Amino acid sequence: MRASAKRKAALIILLWGWLIPVPVFAGAYAAIVKDAELTLQDEDYLLSGEIQYRLSPKATDALKNGVPLFWAVNIRIQRQRDFWWDETIVEKNLRFKIQYQALLNVYRVRNEDSGEGGNFSSLASAMDALSSIRYVPVLNKSTLADGERYTAGLRVLFERELLPLPLRPLAYLNPQWYLSSGWYLWNMKN
Repeated sequence: MRASAKRKAALIILLWGWLIPVPVFAGAYAAIVKDAELTLQDEDYLLSGEIQYRLSPKATDALKNGVPLFWAVNIRIQRQRDFWWDETIVEKNLRFKIQYQALLNVYRVRNEDSGEGGNFSSLASAMDALSSIRYVPVLNKSTLADGERYTAGLRVLFERELLPLPLRPLAYLNPQWYLSSGWYLWNMKN
């Protein structure tokens, strides 16, 4: 193989390496979706789930110094198809924030969409409150067609873009800031 052909092949491999997104999780510090389910109540499907958030030392230090941390919980329901890509029926995001209030010596957890939240005296109790999702309406039963197969998915994304500007470059380079989860998937019963 000629040298120019080798260079072209190496360049193509390098470009593909930059273009293909690779999910990176911090392992010991990543969020984990432990359980999720959709239950039918009246005519609506309601989401309940358990998420384990494991903060890294860097994230814990930033939080204790007043930096708010944000997560988006993504919910997706897709209709399975045999010959085409699965069709997305519903895609919904729930945004959560945790922040330490030094003057009050409390951790504040807030659902950014509904405005609901609470104050907690310890980080552990605040993380417990953040970990539980209960009875969030996702879709109406009439949205789903009889006889079709559906898949539901839930994941947690740490929103590094909402960190203070001086902290963002470090958050993109340091694996202690990769606090997201992978997809937790399950088949829906229609």
